[in-house]
Amino acid sequence: MSGLGRNMADGVPTIFGTTLETERLILRPPAPEDFAAHLARNQDAITMEHLGGVLDAAISWQKFATSMGHWTLRGFGFFTVIEKASNKNVGSVGPQHPHGWPGQEVGWIIGREFWQNGYGKEAALAAVAHAFDTLGWQDVIHVIAPQNLASQALAKSLGSTHLRTIDHLAGFGKATNQIWGQSRGAG
Repeated sequence: MSGLGRNMADGVPTIFGTTLETERLILRPPAPEDFAAHLARNQDAITMEHLGGVLDAAISWQKFATSMGHWTLRGFGFFTVIEKASNKNVGSVGPQHPHGWPGQEVGWIIGREFWQNGYGKEAALAAVAHAFDTLGWQDVIHVIAPQNLASQALAKSLGSTHLRTIDHLAGFGKATNQIWGQSRGAG
């Protein structure tokens, strides 16, 4: 069961809950010590090219806190993805369903230094399986910028297809986004 707990060593609240494991990765709930890697990804112009651009430290902190809060409010959320071989923070991947969102999403952001390793697909496959098998979702979506060909290819490799295009999604301003998705058993 997911919830808010106390780290007895330093009194800092930590999120605990489901942990997923793949051949090369550990997907676990976020923890305060993950913020430095989160901030580094958010301040990398190439990583953030299709995600609204570089974010300053204050906005990065707000998004990180929101991600942790999603676990408390919904009982699930984006996992921190850890490379087993190095124990490095690779990115964030997982299920989310923020208020006002067009559906139950499995999303991803992988740090640029880890691109071209198949980590996005490996983690997203585990997260989609978790959404269907554990959370009981019947459908998943992926919100992807029209120019983000790499994420579109990843969505296709998961078994998702382009469903529709939307404008003015909360948190994306006036940007156009594509909604990709699949139903249980279709991927």
